[in-house]
Amino acid sequence: MTVTKKIKETTLKYPNAGALYVKDREGKFEKITQKDFYRKIETAGAGFLETGVKRGEHVGIIADNRKEWIISDLAILGLGAADVPRGSDSTAAEITFILNHADCRIVIAENSALAVKILDNKKDLPLLEKLILFENNDVSLVNEKRENIEIITFDEIMELGRKKLEQDSEIFNRELEKGNTDDIATLIYTSGTTGTPKGVVLTHRNFLFQIDRIRGDYLLVYPDQILISILPIWHSFERTCEYIFLEAGGGIAYSKPIGSVLIADMAAINPHWMIAVPRLFEGVRSAVYRKINTGKKVSKILFNFFIKIGELYNRMVARLIGTVPQFRKRCPVIDILTSIIPVILLWPWKMLGSVLVYSKVKKRFGNRFVLAISGGGALPAVSRNFFNAIGVRLNEGYGLTEAAPILSVCKHKRPVHGTVGPIFKDTEFKVLDKDLKPVPPGKQGVLYVKSDQVMKGYYKNQEETDKVLQDGWLNTGDIVVATINREVKIVGRAKETIVLIGGENIEPVPIEDKCLESEYIDQIVLLGQDQKFLAALIIPNFELLEQKASEMEIPYVMDREELLLSPEVNEIIEKEIKKKINTKNGFKHFETIFRFKLLANPFEVGKELTASMKVRRAVVNQLYAKEIKSLFK
Repeated sequence: MTVTKKIKETTLKYPNAGALYVKDREGKFEKITQKDFYRKIETAGAGFLETGVKRGEHVGIIADNRKEWIISDLAILGLGAADVPRGSDSTAAEITFILNHADCRIVIAENSALAVKILDNKKDLPLLEKLILFENNDVSLVNEKRENIEIITFDEIMELGRKKLEQDSEIFNRELEKGNTDDIATLIYTSGTTGTPKGVVLTHRNFLFQIDRIRGDYLLVYPDQILISILPIWHSFERTCEYIFLEAGGGIAYSKPIGSVLIADMAAINPHWMIAVPRLFEGVRSAVYRKINTGKKVSKILFNFFIKIGELYNRMVARLIGTVPQFRKRCPVIDILTSIIPVILLWPWKMLGSVLVYSKVKKRFGNRFVLAISGGGALPAVSRNFFNAIGVRLNEGYGLTEAAPILSVCKHKRPVHGTVGPIFKDTEFKVLDKDLKPVPPGKQGVLYVKSDQVMKGYYKNQEETDKVLQDGWLNTGDIVVATINREVKIVGRAKETIVLIGGENIEPVPIEDKCLESEYIDQIVLLGQDQKFLAALIIPNFELLEQKASEMEIPYVMDREELLLSPEVNEIIEKEIKKKINTKNGFKHFETIFRFKLLANPFEVGKELTASMKVRRAVVNQLYAKEIKSLFK
């Protein structure tokens, strides 16, 4: 069995179900059925075969979300080749390194601009022979730099495939049948949060392990349900989720994580599911609160009251039905007795809140929305609690590229919030302390996993493979606390632990997440390795700060840098930090942020952030070395 074979089986079961929803020239979504979707995969596969794609070779794909991406991906995998994906926002140096390291002879580029970016470095790509363009714009620019590189458009690939299928209708399916579970499906290069990108080698077995297990208790996906896609498709989390939905007979609607675009697309497509990174959900929550805070005082009081009611009601229900994290054995009788009366008393208020408050936010998600899933990073509790309070179900998932990537996800009907769900039943796991000794549930340690979803290793990098993979056990590098029911709570990353000069170990993520609950703080990076105290780089919410500056009559020219130097503005941020990070909120005295520096420009994907919005701490330390040095003078 292979991924493409699995998708083919689905097209036979649900030929008329929607597989893809793509925008036409007028911006309206058009439905591509499962039957037509597979026909396109067959056609592209036959075309790639005619173009010279060989079993076992690596084909680069440098492009963003679009129907041609998933069609090409499944066609290449169907031929027994593997693809090497990356997004269009990657730097030229990063793209060149990946394509060269992965031995790519054939590369697909989204458009001529990306093709030129690749061709500008062709001297460092000695194996490159062919470039395939998804878009046909400005091919003349590419031709100027092509030299001995063959340039082909995707339309030409499809035309070649059509002609070949007319001559031999089973040419692709015969190749498909040659594939087996242990064929390499892809090389996904890590985002380089800690250094040079490493090529994670994933097989069809790795993906199939998750496809076969995640439907059911974890995700109840049905034919014709629609997932709105906003994460980069080359990212392992989005890609695996798309496989899961397509295999279930569901459909993918491609949008963008841009507020105005996403809102319009949500209204047009009326999706059932959304998968995104924590940053998007936090952005939506912050936008709602900004709107409320600029409205009437009565509306603000009413809104905050009903959000608290919703959150309290959900906590009581979780205790009543036994879906609270159990880091040690709880007494169900006590939980029921202490929660049943509050649930009964809160229920009418919850219903009233649904009419007066929640429905106004929920309608943005459409009238058939089922579930949102957050992955790719830690979801702040304030975001999770907010969405679930208003009735937009938001669950968490967890994984890493080296595990293809999903290791756990909250169960659809009975999520244990405060965790990222249970590790799959047939995935072995252990939590080890710094001396590599197992720790019991409720105690903190590093998570190790072993199953058929774990990667083969890093491509051409045995040294790095041996560091994380021993006897089939993958060191995830994540610090977790396990429950007695196999759920895990993510605490932080072992490599990101900050050790102060006094020997205190500090996990930055919980502190950063708590600070992000402040509407005045948009982004933050904690600092302090080998220092006496903690400091932080902060990107504030400029819209709110400028509004506050106007109210306080703080004099400044229309210049962010000048605004950030204002003592009054720094005092606002300092008060927010102290309100969030203190011993009353469970933080230790040495976890206090002693100094901070406000930055004028947000962190960017491809620069300070990975595609999944994780902070590249090594890059931040390098780019802001001067500012960091000044904080610790």
